[in-house]
Amino acid sequence: MAESSIVLVLFGTFLFLLFIGAPVTVSLGAAALATYFSLDKTPIVMVQMAFRSVGNFPLMALPAFILAGALMEASGISRRLVAVAESFAGPFTGGISAATVLACMFFGAISGSGPATTAAVGMLMIPAMVKRGYDKGYASAITASAGGLGIIIPPSIPMVIYGISAIGLSVPIEAIAKFGSFQSVSITKMFIAGVFPGLVISMSLLILNYFRCRKLGYKGSGEDWDMCVVAKAAREGFWSILAPVVILGGIYSGWFTPTESAIIAIFYTLFVGLVIHRELKLADIFRSLETTTWLSGRVLLILFTATVFGRILVQYQIPAIVAESMLSMTSNIYVIWFLIIAFLLFVGMFMETLAAIMILTPVLLPVTYNLGIDPVHFGIVMICSLSIGFATPPLGENLFVASGISNISLEEVTTKALPFALVSATGVFIIAFFPEISLFLPRVFGY
Repeated sequence: MAESSIVLVLFGTFLFLLFIGAPVTVSLGAAALATYFSLDKTPIVMVQMAFRSVGNFPLMALPAFILAGALMEASGISRRLVAVAESFAGPFTGGISAATVLACMFFGAISGSGPATTAAVGMLMIPAMVKRGYDKGYASAITASAGGLGIIIPPSIPMVIYGISAIGLSVPIEAIAKFGSFQSVSITKMFIAGVFPGLVISMSLLILNYFRCRKLGYKGSGEDWDMCVVAKAAREGFWSILAPVVILGGIYSGWFTPTESAIIAIFYTLFVGLVIHRELKLADIFRSLETTTWLSGRVLLILFTATVFGRILVQYQIPAIVAESMLSMTSNIYVIWFLIIAFLLFVGMFMETLAAIMILTPVLLPVTYNLGIDPVHFGIVMICSLSIGFATPPLGENLFVASGISNISLEEVTTKALPFALVSATGVFIIAFFPEISLFLPRVFGY
C-alpha cells in the first residue's frame, strides 16, 4: 500500500472523526485501527504497542505530579504562594495583575498543568482584582493567559511526555553526517532548559500587562510598597516557597530524577499539610486521589492511542516525507522556524496539548534534526507554542476555567485574552531564534 494511501486513511479518518465531534482519544484510536485494517494487519499489534507505551519509568512522574499539585492546593501551599506574589503588588500600575502572573509562575513550578494553575490562582486572584476595580473580563484574561506558564515552568507534564516521545526516535543518518551527533533528550535536561523560556514568556505578559493597565487606568493599591507586608507573607509562606526549591533544586543538583522528585513532592506536601499547616484533612486526601485518578486516566488513554498513531507514521516514513517536502521549499532556518511555530499555534487552538506532542514529535523532529536544531531546544519551542493554545479559542481550556470562576461569557474573556496570546507568540519566536535562551542553563549544569 502506497504511503499516500496510508496518509489518506490515517489522517482522513482522524480529521473526519474530529470534525463530527468525536473525542481526540477516539479519533486517534479509530484512525489507527482503520489503517491496520486497510493494511490487512491484526489489530492485536495496537494493544501490544499501547501496553508498552505505559511501561516507561519516567511516565510514573505523571500521576505523581498531578497528585502533588492537588495536595498542595488542598494543604494551603498554593494559597500562600499567591499571597507572597500579591504582597509584591504595592502601588505599581497593574501591580495585582502582575502579581497574578508571578503567582502562576510559582504555582507552575509545583503543578505542571495549565488548567490546574489557572484554577488554583484564579480562584484567589480574579476576585481580588475585581475588588481593586479591574474589569472581570481583563482579570480573567490575564489569569487564563498566565496559566499557560504551568506547562513551561518546570516541572512540566508535557515535558515528560515530549521526553518519552523523543527518546525512542532515531536520528537521520544524513543529519549525523552533516551536523555530528546530538545530545539525547532527557527529561531532566528539558526541565532545566524550560526555566529561561518561562521567564521570557512571563516578561512578555508583564510588559503588555503594564501598558494595558496604564491605558485602562488600573492603578496600584494606593499605599507605598511595604517591606513588612512582604516579609510577613514570605514568613507565612516559607514552607510553600520551599516546595519548588526542594523539587527543582533536587533535580538540578542531581540528587534525584524527575520521577523521584514527584514522589518527594507528594511526601513533602503531606508533611507540610499535616504537620506544619495542619489544614490537610483525610477528605482532602481522598478528593486529591480521585482527581489524580481521573486526570491520569484521561492522559493515559490519549497516550495509548497517540503512541500507536505515531508508530504508524514512523513505520511508513511519513515524517521523512514531511521533512523532505518542507526542506525542498526553503533551507532558511528562520523561515522553517516560522512555518513550524505557525503550524503549532494553529494546532494548539484545536488539539489537546499532550495528544499534539505525541502526534507531532515524530513528524517534526526529523525536520529539526536535518537543520541541526538541538532536540531539547525544539521541544521547548513546541511546548511554549502549544501552551498558548490554552488561552485561544476554540479549545482554550484556561479560558473555560477563568470564565467559570468569574461567571462571565467566554466571548468576553477570549476577546481580552487575544493580545496576550499575540505577545506570547512573539516570545516564542524570540526563544526559537536565540537557542541559548533554552540551552545555556543545561550547559551550565553539565548536560
